[in-house]
Amino acid sequence: MIYLDTHAAAWLYAGLAERFAPSVRELLEREDLFVSPMVELELQYLHEIGRLGEGGRTVVAGLGALVGLRVCDRPFGQVVAKALELTWTRDPFDRLIVAQAAVTDALLVTKDRGIREHYVRAVWEDV
Repeated sequence: MIYLDTHAAAWLYAGLAERFAPSVRELLEREDLFVSPMVELELQYLHEIGRLGEGGRTVVAGLGALVGLRVCDRPFGQVVAKALELTWTRDPFDRLIVAQAAVTDALLVTKDRGIREHYVRAVWEDV
């Protein structure tokens, strides 16, 4: 089980798999892929401000059809309880995206250096 952050989901949807390290690409092909519902919302925000051509629902549905991506359905209260422990960031998107992965101690594919410095299961470079 692997979670994708917002950038990872957007790049995978855009066909930019070369942006991932080879070992991360292998994981993406081998493991079940998930996103937090916050990723879908952040993708929508990026679309609304003109930084993405498609909205969150379209990207997530497209990745669902393309690579079997699923939106994690863990109870929101459980995710928020974990997010309350993540005091290293004030970004609500990052906090909930990391918490979603952390609840199950899952890997999180993210380019975000701050997340990688604080969440031990975050990956971007070769694993």
